[in-house]
Amino acid sequence: MRRAAAAALLACAALLLPSAPASAAVPGPVGWAATGLGTTGGAGGRTWTVHNRAELKEALANDGDPTAPKVIRVAGTIDGHQADDGSSLGEQDYAPGYDLTQYMSCFGADGTTWSDTRHDYCKRQRQLRQTGSNNEKAQIQLTVPSNTTLVGTGAGASLLGVFLTVNTGTDIIVRNLRLEAPVDHFTSWSPDDGTSGNWNARFDAMTVITGTHIWIDHCVFTDGRFPDREAPTGFHGEPVQRHDGLLDIEDGSDFITVSDSRFEDHDKALLIGSGDSRGDRDRGHLKVTFARNLFTGITQRAPRVRFGQVHVVNNVYRGRADDTLYALGAGVESAVFSERNVFAYPHGTPALAVADYGATAFHDTGSWFNGRPAHLDAVARGLGLADDVGWDPADVYDHRALTSARAVERYVLRHAGTGRSHDRP
Repeated sequence: MRRAAAAALLACAALLLPSAPASAAVPGPVGWAATGLGTTGGAGGRTWTVHNRAELKEALANDGDPTAPKVIRVAGTIDGHQADDGSSLGEQDYAPGYDLTQYMSCFGADGTTWSDTRHDYCKRQRQLRQTGSNNEKAQIQLTVPSNTTLVGTGAGASLLGVFLTVNTGTDIIVRNLRLEAPVDHFTSWSPDDGTSGNWNARFDAMTVITGTHIWIDHCVFTDGRFPDREAPTGFHGEPVQRHDGLLDIEDGSDFITVSDSRFEDHDKALLIGSGDSRGDRDRGHLKVTFARNLFTGITQRAPRVRFGQVHVVNNVYRGRADDTLYALGAGVESAVFSERNVFAYPHGTPALAVADYGATAFHDTGSWFNGRPAHLDAVARGLGLADDVGWDPADVYDHRALTSARAVERYVLRHAGTGRSHDRP
């Protein structure tokens, strides 16, 4: 039954443009998530409707059979910091006595060296930070098991401060949800990270670890109520970094499509791959399609790719050039195939669209920058990258991309995000 359903979904995913009207059944995924047996999620299984964290946790467990097919409908707002008794948990609930200012002071005024004996409270603050981090993780992390559809009902369905994870799960759909990235109350300072040190937050809005056949569709990923610019001031006069990624895909994950979604107001948005030294896990995997998404106010990693065969097609990138490091990051052994994307960074140059982080090749077909042909292959050649990435999406799955900048922008601005329709422009 599941193979037959998957074959039917694959047949209707032949085009990158969904053809069904909003009133019809939702069409299947496009790109990598449609290959093989396709991605059907929890179709045909039990249906749950959840209103809070406790109910969502119960639905994910599915009465002791978490991997049985199930559809979980999220109604309204779910707060990851809501305790089972309905109270809201904060920093002092996870680690009573923790103090960020005291923690920072134990590195010295210049933030270069931690010492347990610098102040009489330093050892305790170190222990409290670790304890608090573990307690916060235990509270906000919710893991989506195999054969699950997690879908919001209406435009207002939200996960606030939830650390949503996939861990070795397969056949999963996440749709029509607003995911507000968690605030890490116990982010750690690493003085040796980079030239002047960095904060390292622990939690993403969503992390996929060794997950396969996953479709993320019509979602919004954002820092929401807690933008970095409003964070406390840390070392060197810069805000404390309390967010990690919006969506990270790691450890041999495969056959994933992210479509018709919005990524907003964030620094390090999308990371594909576990690390430069993790080829033993990631090489030959990380096949991901990003189709028709809107990136607004993203500083970097949209996405940043290692090892993967990643198709980036008909996405729209908007932001201020002064606030942007790059859009597409080509890392070690990556094979990024960019196709007809729209980049709009006033006063910027096409160099903002591509960055080299150890890649050997990068390919682009027909993208635009500030309304003109971007010539990103020429930009990549200037970085020392070849044009042949060793694969072409057309050899793997059928697709038809929009071919004018105006059509791409019009479609994405109308359709990307929660509560949006699926009809043709």
